[in-house]
Amino acid sequence: MVRRQARATSFDVAALAGVSQPVVSRAFTPNSRIAPETRERVLEAARKLNYVPNSIASSLTTKRTNIVALILGNLANPFYVHVLHAFSKRMQAEGRQLLVFTVDPGADSDEAILHVLKYQVDGVILTAAQLSTRMISICHDRGIPIVLFNRYIPGSDASGVRCDNAGGGRLIAEAFLAAGAKTFAMITGDPKGTTSQDRARGFVERLLEEGIKRSDIIEVEGQSSYEGAASAALSIFKDKSRPKPDALFGINDIMAMGAIDALRSRLGLSIPNDLMVGSFDDIPEARRAPYQLTTVRQPIDRMVEETLSILHLDEPDLPIERGIDRPIQGRLIWRNTIPVPPAYRFEKTDESGS
Repeated sequence: MVRRQARATSFDVAALAGVSQPVVSRAFTPNSRIAPETRERVLEAARKLNYVPNSIASSLTTKRTNIVALILGNLANPFYVHVLHAFSKRMQAEGRQLLVFTVDPGADSDEAILHVLKYQVDGVILTAAQLSTRMISICHDRGIPIVLFNRYIPGSDASGVRCDNAGGGRLIAEAFLAAGAKTFAMITGDPKGTTSQDRARGFVERLLEEGIKRSDIIEVEGQSSYEGAASAALSIFKDKSRPKPDALFGINDIMAMGAIDALRSRLGLSIPNDLMVGSFDDIPEARRAPYQLTTVRQPIDRMVEETLSILHLDEPDLPIERGIDRPIQGRLIWRNTIPVPPAYRFEKTDESGS
């Protein structure tokens, strides 16, 4: 029988490098205070001994795993794929790792939280819509901070970071109005989600302020999906009992793209000549030639930064902050699906995505 060779320990590395064991730990911790020449001596000793840090063993000592749970609710929306990438990139740069859980769109997140609690995570980031206040309290009682990303839960004291979704909805309404639209439609997403609700509310309120009748604003649910929005758009234009809208607001980019594809291929409509289209998120796909969507850009990097600041992972002894709500303003990005009015032509589209 082949015996497994004993693994080198941090104490073995410390002895070979001529340093203390805590110095070895610092050498493998990003952004820690350690002289460059000392770090290199430790790393060279580790290479000779084929040593790699054991994060599980470290967590038994520190009670910290450097693992953060990210609960995603709709991977069919590319926006959340980009959110995952942004958090993953940032966590790895800090020497931390993500533990990713998914829930079906519109589903309750309580079960996902129960799975999370089986692991010793340092914090939870929730992008899914539904979570009970009981589960929030359970996390807090265990000393696990939980932060909502791009949403909030009415009546809850859970802290969260979000784009100013209502304000973004107003920006799209103003763009349509400035371009001369008179009748309007919108394709909404998850009826239980504050994100979709706030965008629709901001859009409608801005139109009402301009004297647009509520009856002139058609609203159809698009199931937060490309396919659902395509069906919704076709139903709007096949309904002979209502006037055809001049402008269509897709609550997110992927739904606006579904609507555009359906209306072009099935009804032969020209965008924006026959119909103006505005949307929300500014996913990279929205910038592609077939779409060139006019949309509201969510400031993902800043939202990630604010989320991590609330989690204060580097200061675990601080009390968990409750009731924080940080809306961050989005930016209207002009492209080709809404004619740019003269008053807006000085605004240059930033294609960098920053």
